[in-house]
Amino acid sequence: MQSVPSRRHVIADDIRDKISAGRIKAGECLPSEAQLAFRYAVSTATLRSALSVLQSEGLVEKIHGKGNFVRYPRRRVMYVGGACTLRTESSPESALRVSVQTTNLQARGQLTGLMGVSASSPLTEFLCLSHEGKSPHSLARIYVPRDLSPTDVPAQSHCYKSVEAKLAELRPPLAKIRERVCARPPTPEEAATLRISSALAVLAITRVATDSTGRVVEAALLVLPGDRADALFTTHHMTEERTSGG
Repeated sequence: MQSVPSRRHVIADDIRDKISAGRIKAGECLPSEAQLAFRYAVSTATLRSALSVLQSEGLVEKIHGKGNFVRYPRRRVMYVGGACTLRTESSPESALRVSVQTTNLQARGQLTGLMGVSASSPLTEFLCLSHEGKSPHSLARIYVPRDLSPTDVPAQSHCYKSVEAKLAELRPPLAKIRERVCARPPTPEEAATLRISSALAVLAITRVATDSTGRVVEAALLVLPGDRADALFTTHHMTEERTSGG
């Protein structure tokens, strides 16, 4: 016996078909939720449930106070493990604009273990939010000990490469980089910042870099929405030559 599709999936299929056919174009605002609910003769709750299906697929994004918009296709990026870089699939990295917010704070909670320091140790946080056009793309929080933080970085900056270069000047040579990758739902704050559905999984990468003394000189928490990110790790196997004596 064939099951009957629910009303929310029927509505989602209809809107999806209109987007695919170009009848609703990327960047266009959908009619209000009240208008759509009236058009499809359903409750507002059912209509919102249908829109959540499209939001989880990355076809529609809800902007608070403005409405539901058809999303432009997001450029996929490749996180390169070890190299600790993001590469775009078909365009130079500079195509993604990155804003940086700098905050001095004291280590607490998760940060004490992540940085290997005692509570209240002085740190600097660099909150990096990348944008593709006007839409947020990915999020990263980078932490460094205060003595390794440049003093001439403004609180707000739109030139991440300049901030990155200043950090590299003060940072001692790296001896080890440890990375942990997991897929998980976004936190409410991450979903709101990145304007993604709470049903869309994100690629969460925790990266900790230490110098030759074992001191943590940088820790980063990256959040890459699953509809626009891949991770690449390359393992180099060392071959050991063995000689036997006769």
